[in-house]
Amino acid sequence: MSSRLVGVGVGPGDPELVTVKGVNALRAAEVVVVPVMDTGERGRAEATVLHYVPEEKVVRVVFALNERSDRVRREAAWDAAGDRVARLLEAHGSVAFATIGDPNVYSTFTYLAQTIGELVPGVVVETVPGITAMQDLAARSGAVLTEGTEPLTLVPVTAGAAVLKDALNGPGTVVAYKFGRQAQEVAEALRETGRIDDAVWGSALGLSEESIRPAAELDGEPLPYLSTLIAPARRDGGRGGKL
Repeated sequence: MSSRLVGVGVGPGDPELVTVKGVNALRAAEVVVVPVMDTGERGRAEATVLHYVPEEKVVRVVFALNERSDRVRREAAWDAAGDRVARLLEAHGSVAFATIGDPNVYSTFTYLAQTIGELVPGVVVETVPGITAMQDLAARSGAVLTEGTEPLTLVPVTAGAAVLKDALNGPGTVVAYKFGRQAQEVAEALRETGRIDDAVWGSALGLSEESIRPAAELDGEPLPYLSTLIAPARRDGGRGGKL
């Protein structure tokens, strides 16, 4: 039988936001792989998974997730992680990979799946969708993501604050991921485009250290790397006018 690799989205951190299908996929797999940084601390995906499967079923695999400059080191870590998961597939046949958010939205899983496809011929790759940070932040803050015909633009600020500013100058709601280290540039872009008054940011959603604040309070201090920002669309206050 073919080996089976399943990417399971476990949400933004609140264990209550893992779907029933996600929990079933984690429990059905012989092994659950969780990505960890080479510094060794427990990541958000691992902490979430441990609410649903026993620790002895979880395998921690090191990815250089915190490496931004040394490409050789990062690639070496990826190759080693791919080899480790390939061996787990050979030994167990069924492996789940837990990723925060959704496995098809800026996820480690997409890179891993590509690597495993080359290392394990015939492997079956599947994904189980997960709730994203922007959905959770919208629910916790009351921000409405879209109405009527409004577009929704998702921008990783790791691509540069200029990319965010271009999006803010456009229509609809703009969501920014991974902006914590560039909080000052993000605040400046929001002010320059007139989008700061209704914008909100959040980090550690659903966890004890959760923080949800108006973007107008951004003071330039760095924030947690995985902070999320929502800048709602400019709306005239009418009801149903855009349906």
